[in-house]
Amino acid sequence: MLQIDLWKRVLIILTCVAGLYLALPNAFYGPVEQHNDALKAIDVAGSTPELEAQADLWPEWLPERLVNLGLDLRGGAHLLAEVNVADVYASRMEATWPEVRDALRSITPVRRVEAPEGELRVRINDTDKMAQALEVARGLARPVQTITGAGANDIVVSGAEDILTLTLSDAEKQATDERTMQQSLEIIRRRIDEVGTREPTIQRQGSDRILIQVPGIGSASELKAIIGTTAQLTFNPVVNRGADANAAPGLGNSLLPDAEAPGVFYIIETAPVVTGEELVDAQPSFDQNGRPAVSFRFDTTGARKFGTYTAENIGAPFAIVLDDAVISAPTIQSAIPGGSGIITGNFSVEESTNLAVLLRAGALPAGLTFSKNAPSGQSWARTASTRADRHDRRLCRRTVFHVGDLRAVRFLCQRCAGRERRHDLRASQPDRSHADPAGHRRDRFDCGHGGGRQRADLRTHQGRTENRKGSGPRNQPWL
Repeated sequence: MLQIDLWKRVLIILTCVAGLYLALPNAFYGPVEQHNDALKAIDVAGSTPELEAQADLWPEWLPERLVNLGLDLRGGAHLLAEVNVADVYASRMEATWPEVRDALRSITPVRRVEAPEGELRVRINDTDKMAQALEVARGLARPVQTITGAGANDIVVSGAEDILTLTLSDAEKQATDERTMQQSLEIIRRRIDEVGTREPTIQRQGSDRILIQVPGIGSASELKAIIGTTAQLTFNPVVNRGADANAAPGLGNSLLPDAEAPGVFYIIETAPVVTGEELVDAQPSFDQNGRPAVSFRFDTTGARKFGTYTAENIGAPFAIVLDDAVISAPTIQSAIPGGSGIITGNFSVEESTNLAVLLRAGALPAGLTFSKNAPSGQSWARTASTRADRHDRRLCRRTVFHVGDLRAVRFLCQRCAGRERRHDLRASQPDRSHADPAGHRRDRFDCGHGGGRQRADLRTHQGRTENRKGSGPRNQPWL
């Protein structure tokens, strides 16, 4: 029988116990997950009675790490999003207009005219200065910051009659596409990580699509609410406020609805004072009346611009715009030099928390269009889990049966083998004996083990033999 050293057995037992100890949280997946999420929320937003109750669902002295379950076992959502890179072209041309306007005004009066999306068209009053205007506008172009676009400029300038047209070059469009996709991937990943979801799959597919798989989230609509919002935050000067949805905003202005009051519209300047890109922090909070709000803080550049604007426009309203809707339009009461403030609105606690998450993660550079919506719901996860449990139970039953069967067979074989050995020893007797010419007697016994015949020759010396001359050891008796 195989014998295992004591130290080896102790080492095997300790290894098994350690493995069971570390795997214990997976047997209580729900409470441990709530415990871990509560601890993360306490670290970020502080302690509350609800979070403390969730944190007490699992003892602190036990391990807390869980195996990350995929969509097939835990459920979740699966989305395929298409990035609208054309929006970035339009935004880029919109941001170029103030620089072009200021540069051309030193030559001749100019004004912007309607143009297709992604183009900037400027009408020049003095057509005789078109060549000079082209030279000035081309001087605003910058080299494309990519290896493939080396030697190319980012803007293509052309002129016909009294219209000056500016568009992005092909090399700049390619670089913009790559930059937009990388930014979108990073921002989507940050937004999902802020929620605390484990092991999401975020991959680029093709030139303008992103595959998103998030285990453990409730539904695809919940995932869309997190990543589908562009979260472009801007602070814009207010030109007018009214109820006419068809009012002409004028060139350089935009007509946007009020997010809280239906039928109310604001005409704002398209060029923002500061943007969400200059935010360094955003946290859910409450206003002086105890209503949910979002506090924010700008970086150094944003704080300087915001402080200068508020100091020069005391008593004037300004709009806080989120994704083409005015969420708040307060009146500037005094200068705000610190670069921090609070966004109020008709928010719930959950909405203010989500808005803070979106602002911290950053705005998407372009909108998303969801071309595929294949949610891996909890029903699918329950079905897969039920099948896996059934398979595990069947495997356990078979293992127990086979182990028990092997032990029984081994026990019976040992009993039968013992009985045969005792029977063969009692029944064994010499069946034939003879003496060889040298005087030795050979007795042969049949032991009968396993049906075979095993011979045992016993030689005994009969009498003393004479020592022959030169015989040597060969004539010595066999013992």
